[in-house]
Amino acid sequence: MVAPHALRDGAVAKHEQLRARLAEMCRTSLSPGDALPSERQLCDLYGVSRTTVRDAVGQLVTEGMLVRIHGKGTFVAEPHARSQLHLASFHEDMRRLGLTPTTVVLLAETAVPPPVTVVNLGLRSRDQALHLRRLRLADNAPISVDDAWYNLIELPGLDQLDLHASIYQALEQRYQKPVDRAEQTVRAAEADDVVATVLGIRPGSPVLRFDRVGYHQDTPLEHAQSWYRSDRYELQMSLTQ
Repeated sequence: MVAPHALRDGAVAKHEQLRARLAEMCRTSLSPGDALPSERQLCDLYGVSRTTVRDAVGQLVTEGMLVRIHGKGTFVAEPHARSQLHLASFHEDMRRLGLTPTTVVLLAETAVPPPVTVVNLGLRSRDQALHLRRLRLADNAPISVDDAWYNLIELPGLDQLDLHASIYQALEQRYQKPVDRAEQTVRAAEADDVVATVLGIRPGSPVLRFDRVGYHQDTPLEHAQSWYRSDRYELQMSLTQ
């Protein structure tokens, strides 16, 4: 049987040709969440070996265009929200990417923060702060969980505002205290049971963990930890010498 779209030997290796064909299929014929044809179907369609198919598919999995689910198959991945490293609110970041941000408030309370946050916010040991935990979505897809503390000495009444909206916008417009500097670390981590449940992933799945202290004119206003789904969010950096 002649393969209907058989690949030919040439300067470009067959697995690279197949990778390009499959990438085009994902962009034009399939939607996020759709299943890729099986290995056997791809072998028959393009007249190639299973090894060639596995090499091409594996490359697209590495690039984030496809995702493998054990026992089910290979599927077109959800598009990534690609953020450049810069100081902006989640709402600003998602709108810049052409996505619609949504926030679900999971916890809002006034309490004494943990010792590390007391130090980061420059508080006294018994000072209270606003503790805010929120699920952040883009185009209704879960992107991150944020667990943040805000300095109520500098931001009185913040707990009375609409906490579904952008906090950074409130700091700038209501308090005239925009976050103009932040110290932030990012590292790879595994989602614990709580984070995994909220983000809709398996416990132990890889996530990006952010730890940030935000300042206005060297006065700390915010200490936040965030966990981002690594299959839906990536960072872009421009480096110069």
